Amino acid sequence: MNRSELKRIAKERLGNGIFKNEWLYALLYLLVVSAILSAASVTGVGAIIVTGPLTYAITKAFLNAARTGEKMNLNTLFDGFKDDFGGTLLLSLLIGIFVCLWSMLFVIPGIVKSYAYSMAFYIKADHPDYDWKKCIDESKRITKGHKGELFVLDLSFIGWFFVGSLVCGLGTLWVMPYMEMTKANAYLWLTSLDAPAAAPVIETAYAPVGDPAAAPTAAPVDETVAAPVDEPAAPADEPAEPADEPAAPADETVSE
Repeated sequence: MNRSELKRIAKERLGNGIFKNEWLYALLYLLVVSAILSAASVTGVGAIIVTGPLTYAITKAFLNAARTGEKMNLNTLFDGFKDDFGGTLLLSLLIGIFVCLWSMLFVIPGIVKSYAYSMAFYIKADHPDYDWKKCIDESKRITKGHKGELFVLDLSFIGWFFVGSLVCGLGTLWVMPYMEMTKANAYLWLTSLDAPAAAPVIETAYAPVGDPAAAPTAAPVDETVAAPVDEPAAPADEPAEPADEPAAPADETVSE
């Protein structure tokens, strides 16, 4: 995982500037979500109900932006309630319960499992028909062997949060869109690891005409097929000459 490359792409998607429209739209999106969560937390149960659907909405919005570069749209804020309210609610609850149970054993297992489940909502956004178990199982599969890299990726934002805290803490708000977009890029990178097996086939099928690398493979095919077909024709013509020679003595006998 190339952390600097993932973060560079994230900056590009956000307009390469903290005051660019793309970055500000993303910041506004997160602020609205935070406001809803704060209002819902007054009742306690409300926060539990809305956390899953809103997490799904954030994940889906940043994932679409990471793929296409489109700006954040507040109209997608309630997609979690419309697409699969029960599924997103259950996914959020179970992830929280599982991480809590693992943390009871020791802090480190809880951290490890939190990264193992970290891609579950991205998978749900890509596959709304998946149930909670399929999302968690797929998240564990694609993060296998990469949980340490994801942990280090999060740690790489410490400097940004430190600088942001110097401005009365307000600067940290601008770090959140950057971090979310980078996580979306990390998910795209993890899912792309399943694709390289098809690369050689694509390169062979779409090799450019006149490509020096493709030319040597075509020549042996023509020589092997054409040569055996043309060569046997020559011996078939040679026996015709002996057939004409006996005709001469036959004519001489008649004339005498």
